Amino acid sequence: DVQLQASGGGLVQPGGSLRLSCTASGFTFSRYTMNWIREAPGKGVEWVSGIDADGGRTTYADSVKGRFTISRDNARNTMYLQMNSLKPEDTAMYFCTQRIGAPRGQGTLVTVSS
Repeated sequence: DVQLQASGGGLVQPGGSLRLSCTASGFTFSRYTMNWIREAPGKGVEWVSGIDADGGRTTYADSVKGRFTISRDNARNTMYLQMNSLKPEDTAMYFCTQRIGAPRGQGTLVTVSS
């Protein structure tokens, strides 16, 4: 079974930084494009960023471009999301997934507030 566990969330002030991690198991991680998505209270799921299987190509939503950086370590079956210059509107549960609509496992809560 595909298992995904996001971690690293927390409470941070506007302008602060967090680094999220996603640990994967149950599939050959190094063969899959992976994505970060988020879901804010009262809002739908928003795609945040994606990275291809070998990490050579990354994509970002306009809302996070220039502030977030996605990366992966295939030897550790782990994906990361470095989030800088955080804004209150970044507050959400963050999940990792192979693609929109696929299993997303347990998320991690990011709260940006003063």
